[in-house]
Amino acid sequence: MTAPSTPVPGGSDTPAGGAARLRPRRSCLAVPGSNPRFLEKAQSLPADQVFLDLEDACAPVAKEGARHAVVEALNEGDWTGKTRAVRVNDWTTHWAYRDVITVVEGAGEHLDCVMLPKVQDARQVAALDMLLTQIEKGMGLPVGRIGIEAQIENARGLVEVDAIAGASPRLETVIFGPADLMASVNMRSLVVGEQPPGYPADAYHYILMRILMAARAHDLQPIDGPYLAVRDTERFREVAGRSAALGFDGKWVLHPSQIEAANEIFSPSQEDFDHAELILDAYAHATSAAGGAKGSVMLGEEMIDEASRKMALVVSGKGRAAGLRRTSRFEPPVD
Repeated sequence: MTAPSTPVPGGSDTPAGGAARLRPRRSCLAVPGSNPRFLEKAQSLPADQVFLDLEDACAPVAKEGARHAVVEALNEGDWTGKTRAVRVNDWTTHWAYRDVITVVEGAGEHLDCVMLPKVQDARQVAALDMLLTQIEKGMGLPVGRIGIEAQIENARGLVEVDAIAGASPRLETVIFGPADLMASVNMRSLVVGEQPPGYPADAYHYILMRILMAARAHDLQPIDGPYLAVRDTERFREVAGRSAALGFDGKWVLHPSQIEAANEIFSPSQEDFDHAELILDAYAHATSAAGGAKGSVMLGEEMIDEASRKMALVVSGKGRAAGLRRTSRFEPPVD
């Protein structure tokens, strides 16, 4: 992804802050920072991202101890193959600044992202960017390497999501936080991520599309939030399939049983991956001198053009990130 060419107010002041960050995030596993057993177990699970939580998963009396447990887990754990994030408390609390300072000063070189919950306006993201920059400079860390993930959890945050998505070149994701947002708009459902009783359509469609458009407009990854009925894997698949179909890159998982489902749902099928690769090869050949420099071409019964190529690039990229390998080859037509 490409960062803005000029720094935004409060943004990182070196090119490192705008480094391309397209990390796989099909499954984003939430791990309570105050639970040593979960911190250890998470290291062996096949989630693309693990975020160690200092916010809702930690009781107020446990937050200070959880900070140090998270630092120890980041420094001493084996997180190979995973994006490592920490969710701090939101800026309206008295825990937030100390969360950031303790974790980044203590384990910044082993940290990929800081997740900021309950973001309500762009200034909150800019403030986190500025604090991260100060810590990185003070600790001798590369300025701008640590990314930011912004979680949208209330009506104001959703209304401001476009500005939030453009608030810092450190931003990597925009995340839907369903529980607090449901409460924020007085939605009549007590099952987080589930449809309110009696509503004849998808109550989350507008919210998901709003986040999706803001994220894509700024080359960020949109991530769907959790589904709390953790033992209902089939329903999780249905809910995850909805956001995957729209174009989301991944979803939070709260239980190991949800990881495999998320990894599968947010990856293209082998058939779709092979089809995308064939489209790319066929279009590249058609537009070359050897292929007659055509602007469109038939691939079987399907006409493909530049728009087809762009769509295929998305599927191909996601497939490669998921580790897929093509099982078919393009054969140029013989005149």
